[in-house]
Amino acid sequence: MQQPNTLAPGAIFNQDVADAYDRRNSALAPISDGLHFLLRLVLEDLPVDARVLSVGVGTGAEILSLAAAFPGWSFVGVDPSPEMLAVGRRRLEQAGVLQRCELLQGYAGDAPREEFDAAVSLLVAHFIPREDRPAFYAAIHDRLKPRGCFVSAEISGDLAAPDFPEMLQDWRRIQRLMGATPESLAKLEAMMREVLGVLTPAETESLWKAAGFRAPIPFFQAFMIRGWHAARD
Repeated sequence: MQQPNTLAPGAIFNQDVADAYDRRNSALAPISDGLHFLLRLVLEDLPVDARVLSVGVGTGAEILSLAAAFPGWSFVGVDPSPEMLAVGRRRLEQAGVLQRCELLQGYAGDAPREEFDAAVSLLVAHFIPREDRPAFYAAIHDRLKPRGCFVSAEISGDLAAPDFPEMLQDWRRIQRLMGATPESLAKLEAMMREVLGVLTPAETESLWKAAGFRAPIPFFQAFMIRGWHAARD
């Protein structure tokens, strides 16, 4: 399968970004902690020896959260950025869980097919262009065992909705917490419209169904960050 054109990840998630990623996101710890708490609840019925795929593993936050709660699980993490993988590898090693993990530079399609009890992809999908999103979800679907669970969270909203200016203002509050400059805040709307692949919730749910998942279940929202989970048929 052709790999998605993920907005030149080597340029976006370079060494400087990788080194500062966790520090910048630390301001959002209440959001990420809540998301990880619910992620663990959604997946708690997996087998004690579950094998989990992390798509866009980044610095390893999702694996760290799941590995601490489920000591029998093993993980494969894929990410196109070698710099992010290096940071993630270091964090997983420091936590003593690297021996339960395999980290691969690449995309979901580089992982083995039909081997995983669950796949997790948090705050990744909006970096996938709209035209590549069907292939992205299909690749994840094909890596899951039958009835395997997919959990994802992404920036999602209707950019054409009458209330989008208010949603955007809320999103600016998030960006300020992360250290955004006045210049970057002024470009935020253009970034969301022209660079990121922001879909409406209905579009995302429709693409999941088209990829072969059952009806997605919403389980999380924080401003424009929305999360769903669904089983593969």
